[in-house]
Parts: sequence; C-alpha cells; structure tokens
Amino acid sequence: MASLSLRDGFTVAHSTHQTDSHPRLPHPHERLGLHRLPRSAADLILLGDLTGRYAAGSYSRLSSDRRTLVLREDHQGAAEHGHRITAAIACHVARAGGSVDELAQLLQHPEHEGGRHARHIAVRSGQSRALDYIRRVWASASDAVSGTRVLESRHHAHEVLAALRDRIETTPWRGERGRTALRVLRAHLDFAEIAGGPLHQASERQTAEGAGISRTTLRVVYETVLKPRGWLRRLRVGHGREGSTWYLGDGIPALRSRFRTTQYPPDPALEDWPTPETGVSADIDSSVIGRLMGHDAFAHHGLGSAALLIIGALHARPAQTASELVGSSSVSRATAYRTLRRLANLGLVHHIGETWTLAPGALEGFGSSTPASMDAECAEPAQGWDSLAQRHGTTGVAARRKALHAAERAAYRKVLERLSEHRSKAVVIVREGRQVLVPAPRPDEVTSTLQARDGCVLDPVTGRPTPDWRIATDGRLILITPADQRSYEELAAAHAEALSEWESAA
Repeated sequence: MASLSLRDGFTVAHSTHQTDSHPRLPHPHERLGLHRLPRSAADLILLGDLTGRYAAGSYSRLSSDRRTLVLREDHQGAAEHGHRITAAIACHVARAGGSVDELAQLLQHPEHEGGRHARHIAVRSGQSRALDYIRRVWASASDAVSGTRVLESRHHAHEVLAALRDRIETTPWRGERGRTALRVLRAHLDFAEIAGGPLHQASERQTAEGAGISRTTLRVVYETVLKPRGWLRRLRVGHGREGSTWYLGDGIPALRSRFRTTQYPPDPALEDWPTPETGVSADIDSSVIGRLMGHDAFAHHGLGSAALLIIGALHARPAQTASELVGSSSVSRATAYRTLRRLANLGLVHHIGETWTLAPGALEGFGSSTPASMDAECAEPAQGWDSLAQRHGTTGVAARRKALHAAERAAYRKVLERLSEHRSKAVVIVREGRQVLVPAPRPDEVTSTLQARDGCVLDPVTGRPTPDWRIATDGRLILITPADQRSYEELAAAHAEALSEWESAA
C-alpha cells in the first residue's frame, strides 16, 4: 500500500549533488516535529502536493480508442491522489525514526494539508477506521524503508548497480531453479540500469521474454527464490499499461540445508567429496548471460541454463579445469561434464590438456575445431545460434511466446476498455425534495456461463478456472480492493438499502 510513497524514498536526483540533507534522528524522549524532517517532507505535510508530483495517473485514464485521456470522477482521483501523499509522508516519518503515533498526529492536524485524505476518512467512516488506515500505511512504509537505501546522485545509483552486479556474479546459483533465477534477476538488472536505479518497472510478460522462460516458471522463481532471498521486492502490482514496480535488493544468504549436496561418502576413508560439490567461489560474466539467455538456443529443451553459466564462467576466466568450472559456474559435477561434452560436440569449447576454453566465435554461436581435437567428437561445428536452435527443435519458441503475450495483452486491454465504458456517474432522482439513488445493476453478479461446478469462477478470457475468485452465497462476487475498506456485509447492506429506497420511491 505504501509502495507509491517510494518516489520520495530513494528517487535518484538528476544532478550529482545531494538535494536534501539527512535529518538528525530524534532522541527517544523527543517528539518528532516538522523541523526534524527534510524540507520536501515538511512542505508536503504543510502545503500538500503543490507540484502534482503524486497525481500522475490519478485523475485521468485512456479512452476506448487509446488516443485521448478521459477524466475520472473527482472522488476516484482525489482518493488515489490522497493515498499517494499519505504514503509518501509515512515514508518520510519512518526514515526520520518516527513512530505511528507521530505520523497520526501529523496527519490529523487540522492545518496540515497533507493529512486531508486521512481526516476525510475519519469524517466519512469514523476515527477508528482512519487510525486503522494509518497503521496499514505505516506498516507498509516501515517495511519499504527498512529494505531500501537513499541514493544521493545518479553516479551513486550506478555505483549501487555495479556493486549489485558483482554480487550477483559471485553468488552460487545452484540447481536448475537457481540458474533460472539468475536469468530472471539479470533481466531485472537490465531494467534497473535503464531506469537508473534499483527502483524500476517491469511486467511479468516483459521479464519472461527477456529471460527466455515461460511466465509460469517466472512466477515459481519469484516466490521460491528471488523474493524469499531478498533479491527482489514487488512494491506495486501493475495495472493497465503500467508494469509492476520492483526494487532490487542485496540478497540474503540462503539456508545451507536447501542448497548443500547430500552426496557425502559413507566412510571418511573413501575420501570422496568431503565438501559440497559446488564451492562458494562463483565467478561468471552476467553480461554474457544477459545477452544470450533470450535466444531460442538456450530454451528449456535446448542448451539450457547450465550451458549459459559454463559459457559465462569461461568468458570471465578462460582456461579452467573441469573441477574449477564446478565452483566458478555453481554447476554440479555431473552437469558440468555433461554440458562440456555437449559444447565440445558443437565446437563451442576446446579441451586442451586438462583445461577448457571458449572457441573464438563461441559467443556468436560458431564452433571450430583445433588440431588437438581433430580426432575428437566435434564432427559438425555449430554455425550460429539460429542453426543450434533448429538442431535442438527450439526455433520459434521466443516468437511464439511473444505472440502469446501480445494476444494476452490485447485481450486484457479489451476487458479494461469494456469495464471503463461501464463506469458512469450515479443516477439520482428528486423525490419530495430529496435525492434518491437509482441502484445500478450489480456488476459483481456472476453469470451461469462463468460458474464452475466446484464454486470457482471461469476466466472470461482463457475459460479456465481461477482459484483466487469465489462465488458468494447469494450468487454474486464482490471484490474488496484496498481503496474500498467496507466489508462484504456492508457492501451488501448498502446495495439492499438503496434498492429498498428506490422501490419505495417508485
């Protein structure tokens, strides 16, 4: 909820000097005041959003022809704009070492324009609900601030990304899922470098196309590797034409029990693998991986992610033995030997003595034979990545994935346009000097064609059951969003009251 506040948190300045000095943290017994906050935060609290920085996209939307902007209803845009201001103030207070009580005091002051949204909730729904709203915003802001850093300049942002790239290249990515996570993280690093800082926007389809994997695999990697280990944080879920807002973290060490091998000798006298198979001295060139991972040759049924890491490790440090590659590429011993044989058959790597090196045109997909390996199994060297993809039967995987994503985007936009056309202002009639609301048809009613037998709702685009949606006991479905804090009973009671009042007036 407080993800929108991160614009004030770690936005990179366009100049090379620091715009706002860091405030001194207050004493534990000292009340946090406006004089302890940066000037931008104090102005936001006292005067509100005078520059319209937090109003982007709040008061307008694209029309059905996707060419012109249509103004939203006033209360919709004002609520979204007010929430963004409240979330930004919460991030400022959290970064200055304040508390939720001090945030509530700043927002509820009658002369502070920045707290208008919270005070409006108190007037409309009561003081307790306004305090609950402030606590939720504070929890999100505290969580966001604790895992982020303040970037003082554009140069500082590039230094942070360079350090993060070095950390990614020296982190062991074990197993097939770890190697896939590296491809996803490398795609996000490319987006972050374009955005100029760890804060960036990227959709799931865009990331899947960049990493060369399916969208289902991408979600699995998000939930099992990158998010739990602190590499990625989703601050805001994308909607419409906007992608999700992400923040690149430094990562945390994973639990050894999940990534250590279980292949230990039954007897120490065997002296077989006294340490884990893959050491901790990882060293790869992620730029090579980022350039090759989207090609069809490295799809799931092609060369795969293990070949990517082997090539990246040999490009970072040529002439390595197989044992050294096991550590530098974080690939298990068996997978390393199997991948090296495949690459040697294609002429992409050369085996001279005990060391392995890349062929001169390996990064372009062209293999070659050396005099020392003329009698080896390299009978037909590779003639480019396209020929390799055709040889492995993966030609067109990326094109088909992009076509599928384009069709999904088009269907999604059509649904949004159809929903936007249904948005209209409330219709009222005057009855005996008072206005009576004309109840609109329930948009949350689930038709029989979209009802599955097990109680799930069928997706109107794909026709498949969506387990996240359920049909209520009255046959209707109400989706409660963060912008609407009313419960299901309150929504149903409000509709029933409006319907009863309309029937009595009619």
